[in-house]
Amino acid sequence: MKKSQPCLAIGCSVFLLSTLLLVNYLAAKDQRGGNDKYACSEPNPATMCNASNTCGSASAPCTVDVKRTAYSAAAIPSIPKSKGNALFCVKVGTTITWKSTSKNTGFVVDFGPSSPFEPARSIIGGSDRPVSVVARKEGCFKYSAGACVSGAISGMCGSANAEAIVTGSGASQQ
Repeated sequence: MKKSQPCLAIGCSVFLLSTLLLVNYLAAKDQRGGNDKYACSEPNPATMCNASNTCGSASAPCTVDVKRTAYSAAAIPSIPKSKGNALFCVKVGTTITWKSTSKNTGFVVDFGPSSPFEPARSIIGGSDRPVSVVARKEGCFKYSAGACVSGAISGMCGSANAEAIVTGSGASQQ
């Protein structure tokens, strides 16, 4: 019976994280209106991309660190002075490595039904399992990032919403 306890804890963690991501995704979807501050609701979001918020290139990967914060989660791209869940841009053909530098942390990054990656599915990894994907589709994409810390008694998981823009001025699509 004791062997099943870790499996039960992991199963509960995945269920809770999936539920949090779904709730945050739906909440972000409902927040449309005149005061919308989302880049993806702008007429031409790619104009918001510049050297200070562009991560990686076709020859250098972009790394995004997903961590559990005090009240939620944060996805922090490898851009100088970048803050958690801030808008970041990559070019088509750029490899994005999602990882967690926090000890004993698992994460799920979900772009929903519209994803810049092929195949379009959730990115599931952790502090011991970085996941690399290549941006293939241009556009502005909202995503949910969730992180869980193994062994935490309260506040084990957190999630947050963020955006990424994939521009077409990178390597050609394959």
